[in-house]
Amino acid sequence: MADSESGWNDVDALIDDRLVQPDKALSGCLERSRSAGLPDISVSPSQGKFLQMLVTVSGARRVLEIGTLGGFWTIFMARGVPADGMVVSLEANPDYVAVARENIAAAGQADKVEVIEGRALENLPGLEEPFDFHFIDADKVSNCDYVDHAVRLSSPGALIVVDNVVRAGAILAPKADDVMSIGTRRLYDHVSGHPMLDATAIQTVGAKGWDGMLVARVLQPS
Repeated sequence: MADSESGWNDVDALIDDRLVQPDKALSGCLERSRSAGLPDISVSPSQGKFLQMLVTVSGARRVLEIGTLGGFWTIFMARGVPADGMVVSLEANPDYVAVARENIAAAGQADKVEVIEGRALENLPGLEEPFDFHFIDADKVSNCDYVDHAVRLSSPGALIVVDNVVRAGAILAPKADDVMSIGTRRLYDHVSGHPMLDATAIQTVGAKGWDGMLVARVLQPS
């Protein structure tokens, strides 16, 4: 039985081939992103499909994404909302915004996606209409602030998903200079004591290494 990192990759490849079956739009998105020099940190195809299914099963019509990168997971979530649904995605890097918009248009999802350029913490206060689903995958130092904005922008029952919450186990004892792991560990404490959230997290292994996602549901105010 494979138990090494290469085995994780092989299992991911099997899942993608049998259950996800990435198409030309997704492969084109990854290729354009690589050609433009974007970091190869997108979710795996199986994780993208998982997000798409969460969006669909939850009945979300409006999705807020914090951290667009090349738009790979944006495309998955846009496919998960209904024809009149919308994904609003916030991205600080103008080069990433240009690539993401091209990828989203090439995937036929431009009518369902708005990419807003600029720092998320500067743009979030201007958003007022509630969202049904949130995907947070940006700088980990600001995770708690992002979650607080997501709660503000949610009706009860909305879902909040935060990526990269295990960081190869570094959250257990973050080094003093590892601000990403420190910010992620702070997120656990913040969500644990939040009166408006019920949450869990899952560990994942695969082509993206050892990591995980936190999933929280927004509660009725007490």
